[in-house]
Amino acid sequence: INMKRIERKSPTLGAKPPAGAVVLFDGTTAERFNGGKLDGEMLLCQGVKSKDLFQDCTVHMEWRVPYKPTARSQGRGNSGWYAQGRYEVQMLDSFGLEGKMNEAGGIYSVGPPDQNMAFPPMVWQTYDAEFTAAKFGADGKKISDAVITVKHNGVVIHKDRVCDHSTTASPLKEGPNPGPIYLQNHGNPVRYRNIWVLPKK
Repeated sequence: INMKRIERKSPTLGAKPPAGAVVLFDGTTAERFNGGKLDGEMLLCQGVKSKDLFQDCTVHMEWRVPYKPTARSQGRGNSGWYAQGRYEVQMLDSFGLEGKMNEAGGIYSVGPPDQNMAFPPMVWQTYDAEFTAAKFGADGKKISDAVITVKHNGVVIHKDRVCDHSTTASPLKEGPNPGPIYLQNHGNPVRYRNIWVLPKK
């Protein structure tokens, strides 16, 4: 039996930052992140928070999970992107899995992706998101929840998903102040490149 190898590629891979975007990482320096560190390939390592803080914004990032064939469940390339340091979009080696809330593309404790768009490990993947921050009144009470639309490898997996609470392990709890782009360190060598954010006015 001859089988043809198919290599999928995200249509947003290499997306250029538009005018007005904040380029957090372009492969040259990690100085825009607290705790920023590069590996030998000049890729950004996990476990960092951006020094820049954001409210409503468009986000693009490219990420790669490691190949860990003997690991299981949450040990397979686990990390996550936290919008505003509050709401986690999971990163994991979820290739061929069901597409659960705690797998790639899931918004942790909020909901699973509409479909599993995970590529195999060691293949570059993309998240493109439109994020609207929660709004608070003068009395400090929340008047509207955060809302996010996420494309995973170019396909919408969350459309106007309401995030009514921050992720349990988030560095910031819900509040009116802007927050960072946070890339979680869960003990796995997940890598990142081409990260930019376009604030919305």
